[in-house]
Amino acid sequence: MLAITSILYAFSQLPLSFLLTRLRYPGYFILILVILLPFLTGTNILVHIGPFALRQEGLLASLLIITKFVSILTIGLVPFSTAPFLTTIGAIRSLGLPSILSDMTFLSYRYLYQVGDDLATMETAMGLRGFRVRRFCITVLTTLASLAGTILVRSYERSERVYKAMVLRGYGGSMPLHDMFHTSPHDAMILGGIFLTAVGFVIAE
Repeated sequence: MLAITSILYAFSQLPLSFLLTRLRYPGYFILILVILLPFLTGTNILVHIGPFALRQEGLLASLLIITKFVSILTIGLVPFSTAPFLTTIGAIRSLGLPSILSDMTFLSYRYLYQVGDDLATMETAMGLRGFRVRRFCITVLTTLASLAGTILVRSYERSERVYKAMVLRGYGGSMPLHDMFHTSPHDAMILGGIFLTAVGFVIAE
């Protein structure tokens, strides 16, 4: 799994520093699990480290978690870091992704930044009006819940306005992303090879 991941990342020609930077923050979430698991899981003790015992089953489980973690994130980074997001979505659609899913993915990505800007603006306005989160209480939780509700309502209303504007401009259920790509039998063979490799990993495990 690591070998295939390394080969694909080498083909992408992305620098190693780029990968390490992207893996650093997600890695914090599993760091504690990977450290504690070898000492808490299993019965076969490999070595005693003070009052702790390093166990074989826990060590193997930690290695498997690290391997899958690195492989999944690396494979996910390759397509979305070597081409613009619109190009990647168009290529995926040309390989068979339903147009409604590709449109929803693209629009969600596009307006996620807009929602983030709205949230930052509302947080600034709340701060100017004296709102501070010093400790969690009913008042603070109520205010944060109202903020989340307002963001959701605004996002829903914006989605309706955007959809109506798209319909007025001739949107008929599919944006013309596929016109940029022409799938060849070679592309389909590569996609099939990737699927067979993934199935092979599942069967082997």
